[in-house]
Formats: sequence, C-alpha cells, structure tokens
Amino acid sequence: MSLDVAIILACGVGSGIFYHLETFGDPGDLIRFFGSAAVVAVLFVSLMKGRDLYDPAELLALKTQVFSVIAAWVSVFLFLFGAAFALKISDDFSRGSVFSFAAFGLGLLIVQRVLYRGVLTRGLAQLKFTGRNAILIADEASSGSGALLHTLIKHGFQLETQFMLPVTPKNSKKLEAFISDIVEYVRGSDIEEIIVGVDADRWSDLKQLLSGLRVLPLPVSLIPVGMASDVLSYPTRVMGDTVCIELHRGPLGALERGTKRSIDIFCATAGLVLLLPLLTITAALIKLDSPGPVLFRQRRCGFNGRQFQILKFRSMTVLEDGPSVCQASQSDMRVTRVGKWLRRTSIDELPQLLNVLDGTMSLVGPRPHALAHDNHFDKVVRNYAFRHHVKPGLTGWAQVNGHRGPTPRVEDIQRRVQFDLWYIDNWSLRLDFLIIIKTILEVMRSRNAY
Repeated sequence: MSLDVAIILACGVGSGIFYHLETFGDPGDLIRFFGSAAVVAVLFVSLMKGRDLYDPAELLALKTQVFSVIAAWVSVFLFLFGAAFALKISDDFSRGSVFSFAAFGLGLLIVQRVLYRGVLTRGLAQLKFTGRNAILIADEASSGSGALLHTLIKHGFQLETQFMLPVTPKNSKKLEAFISDIVEYVRGSDIEEIIVGVDADRWSDLKQLLSGLRVLPLPVSLIPVGMASDVLSYPTRVMGDTVCIELHRGPLGALERGTKRSIDIFCATAGLVLLLPLLTITAALIKLDSPGPVLFRQRRCGFNGRQFQILKFRSMTVLEDGPSVCQASQSDMRVTRVGKWLRRTSIDELPQLLNVLDGTMSLVGPRPHALAHDNHFDKVVRNYAFRHHVKPGLTGWAQVNGHRGPTPRVEDIQRRVQFDLWYIDNWSLRLDFLIIIKTILEVMRSRNAY
C-alpha cells in the first residue's frame, strides 16, 4: 500500500516537473501537482483496500490484481475529470501532463505488482515468509496427495498439524470424539484458521464437523477436492437469489463484448470518414470500367450461424450468390480491370466497414465464407462450426498468418480453421491490435490476393 502511494506521488511530481519545464511556470505548480497526486493516491488506495486487494493472498493473483488496478485507476481519473469539469478548473492542468501522469502511473503500478508477486512467490517457496497459522482436516483422498499441502504453503499458510477425518457411519460417536480432539488442540493455541480438504460426498459428516467447530472463534474454510473441485473450478454468477455455475461460457464475456464493440464502432466510423475520398473515387472507377452495381452483396454466416449480406466493391463481372459459388483463382477471367487492382490492394473489402457498423461483423474475427462454401466445409472439417462462436471479421488471425485467399484443398481450409479456433480461445484486445498491425503489412505484401 505504501509503495502504491509512493509511486503515485512520484508520478504526480514528475508530471509537475515536466509541466514546469514546458511552460516555465512558477514553483507553485509543483505543489499543485503534488496535491493532485495525493488526492489520486488516497482515492486509489481506498478503492483497493476496500476490496482487500492488499491481502498477500490477493497479491499472488496477478490477473485479478492487474484488472483491479486498471479498473480502480480509470475510475479515479474519470471521477476527477468529472469533478474538474464541474468545478471549471480543468484548464488549470496541462492535458499532456495529466495523460503522462495517468499512463506512467498505471504502468508502474502494474509493474510493481508483477515484481512483488515474483518476490512473494519465491519467498513462500523458500519458506522465508510465513502467514496464518492453520490446521488441516483431510480425508484419505486429499491426504494422499501433496497438492493440497503445496497449495496452502504456496499461499503463505503455516500448517501446525493435520487431522484425518475418520470413515464412520453418520453421526457416530467416533466423529464426535474426533471433533472434541480438534477443539481441545485448537483452544488456547495460536491457531488462526481451520482448513478442511474433504470430498463433498461426505457432506453429512462435513455438516456435523462444522456444527462441532462453531464453539471455536476461528474461520473454517473448505477447499473442495474430488468432483466438487472440478465443478467449482468453473466461473459462477448470481442469477436472482441463486448461484449459477457456468459449465460452458461464451467465448467473450459481457465486458469483453462491450469493449470490442465500442472499438469496432469507433474505428469503423473513423475509417469511413477518413477514407471517404478513396471510397468515392473507387465507386466512380467501378462504374466507368464495367456495367453493373458498385457494391457486391453476398450471403454469409455470422455469429451463431445468423445469415447477413456482406458488402464489397464489385471486382468481377458476375454476382454469384447461390448453391454453387466458384472461388476466385489466379488470372481469373471474371475479374475486371479495376477489380484486379481492388483485390490486390484489398480495397474491395472496405465497404465491410458498414457491416462492422451495423453489428454483423467485427474488425477482427474469422473471415466469413459464402453459404455454399460453409455448407461444404462444415461436412469435411471437424469443428468448423465453432468459427461462428464470435462475429466474423474484416481480417483475422488466419489471414495474417498466410492463409488468405481461396482454399482449393481441404488441407487449406483445415489449417485456416485451426488458426480461427486458436484466435477464439485466446482472444484479447492486445491480440486484436496485433492482428490489425499485421494486416497492414500483409496487404502491402499482396500475398494470395487475386
């Protein structure tokens, strides 16, 4: 916690120095930035502490820490931006200094968590750190494996002893005697927590055990083993008054879908505005080059198999959209003079920004195929339909890895599907940005573009 405060104050003062040197201001600027950084530090630390995110066990969960730090940091700055706007004092701060403070502060807070987790993990492995004193109550299934003990030690527990839950008939005197032994051992000692690692099949024994341990003013925690461990490894969510276990979650969560959709809308809108002159010139050239519509429409399969009409600049003399569609090939006589240039530069795909805007496509995702090809590929490629777990994209992981253009052989489409499924299983915003950058390089190479 103190390290967080130090980092935030240092970044705030650093931004103040930057602003002071940039504007040749007075020394009072540094005091103002220091005060602002102090406010940020108080709000940020309060949010993190309120969620017990400074607990050593929480600091070991790096993914949770990173997401929590980002959420708290963004929340603090949004709140302060709103307050500054409402109080009409936003002009008192340099936007460059504020953004540099926000960016460097967030980066250093995340780096600190990565380093701290490494130090804490090594310290626990070498028994340099010890945490809460605890006892373990196990059964035959869990005591035979060292995984449970290793997990507890890894998270900083200092195990004093281990009790073996006896195999007894329901509510037997033997179980009562076992509980009495535990209470006698723990009472008056420095034990701080009781850990139970017992199979859920023995639920009646567990309830009797819990009932007997209530005489002790200590927390009792259950670590599921056996089948219960597998079931509870799935994410849970609250559905009214009921806790629901997600046995199979969608490829993207609600927050992930919202973030991806927001980026799609922003980028598609910006792209259409910036490329408007190019789109207008291309439409005119198509109209002058050959008879027919400017845009080519064809039915494709989207998210969850829903059909939609994909938009392209017409590059051929035909408009195929039926039970049989012939893929383009090298030196294809159906391609127009302008169409060759459009296909080589991928400009023919730009109208799909409208598909991105209307929500039938995304900037990044598996490339959609014609319905005729979908029906064929679904019969010859295993798990082909899994591609429809996300929205199709203007570009995709398969395309930037060399699998662009026609797929005349079954091996070609199989390889493309492997890349598409890997993308779905490993999606992240960072991966999307990487694909967009690699797409620009791929278009410049014009590989398999005909």
